[in-house]
Amino acid sequence: LVTAGPTREPIDPVRYISNPSSGKMGYSVAKAAAARGAEVILVAGPTNLVNPDGIKTIKVRTAAEMADAVFTHADTADIIIKVAAVSDYRPADVSEHKIKKGQSHMELSLEKTTDILAELGRRKKHQVLVGFAAETKDLDKYAAQKLKEKNLEIIAGNIVGKDTSGFEADTNKINLYFKDGHKEELPLMDKDAAAHILLDRILGLI
Repeated sequence: LVTAGPTREPIDPVRYISNPSSGKMGYSVAKAAAARGAEVILVAGPTNLVNPDGIKTIKVRTAAEMADAVFTHADTADIIIKVAAVSDYRPADVSEHKIKKGQSHMELSLEKTTDILAELGRRKKHQVLVGFAAETKDLDKYAAQKLKEKNLEIIAGNIVGKDTSGFEADTNKINLYFKDGHKEELPLMDKDAAAHILLDRILGLI
């Protein structure tokens, strides 16, 4: 089970909260797993990517829709790799109609979305659970924290905001953090290659 892409949390029918995730890393992981003979379910937020052949792809829009799809299939998965950049917050009230321009200042009230990865960590039984951490600073600190709090076997972390790594890029520079405390720094490489190395490390655990 692989997740990919962003989620979009509507403000009104024409506006939403989201992030620049392209879905490329998640799609690379899903395709790499399928190439190795895995039965893959891909849960993908809004992207411009073509659904990969031979992979069951479930398209979602919001964090709530992604949570529903993931929890539906999690119990039957052996490996769960959460690559998607899920919105942490959503508007508390969604306008039925387009909000018209008016006063010079407007406040938007937000509420937390479901922490899908944390819930998977709480529920997991036999699954190998892998997460991703996209950070702008202190990667080692935040990745280690997320690894422990969400009960993961591996977390793949990277610094976003660079042209060659992270959101929208075709390449990535990933650090892998493992439950036993060790860390592996991967060089800059294309996302397909990074996906295969990640799968190698997961199979090493199994």
